[in-house]
Amino acid sequence: MLRVISKAVSEADEQRVTLLASLDMTAAFDCVDHSLLLMRLRWKFGLEKTALEWMTSFLTDTTQQVAYIGQLLPILPVLYGVPQGSVLAALRAVYDRVT
Repeated sequence: MLRVISKAVSEADEQRVTLLASLDMTAAFDCVDHSLLLMRLRWKFGLEKTALEWMTSFLTDTTQQVAYIGQLLPILPVLYGVPQGSVLAALRAVYDRVT
């Protein structure tokens, strides 16, 4: 970020126009289909045995529950999305390449 700001200031000093386009892809990973991700990790990247079993166990049979205005809503299965801050966050780049 510092490099971008520095470059923009340098260009402004030389009376040049600087344009910056930014694309936020974080919400895209809320839509990752677990079964599709696992299938692609197996067939396109050769993930197998223990590593594939670990990934499968991490993504399957997970649930979520929301508290809203002091009430707990029903527990629901999590079928899509990559948990933010998890070890799977690094797989975002992998998922980008396979889609």
